[in-house]
Amino acid sequence: MSKRAKGWVLSLVMTTVFAAPALAADDASVRKDLTAVIALQALPCGQVVHAVRQGESDYIASCQDGHRYRVFVNSEGRVVALKQ
Repeated sequence: MSKRAKGWVLSLVMTTVFAAPALAADDASVRKDLTAVIALQALPCGQVVHAVRQGESDYIASCQDGHRYRVFVNSEGRVVALKQ
């Protein structure tokens, strides 16, 4: 294996090792924020247990009680939660 290939492998491993905890922490805070948004709009949810990012400020949130919502910022700058 060439030195260049070893360098790429090492950088990939290091990125994975250091990025994974940051992503996990961010995921928990995103779920908490989505839970608050859904509750403030008086929609049934309980707690968001899984969230998938669709784009910038656009998520699909799966709730503890089975409901799913698309939570996003509309063109007017308002946060909207739509039942899926």
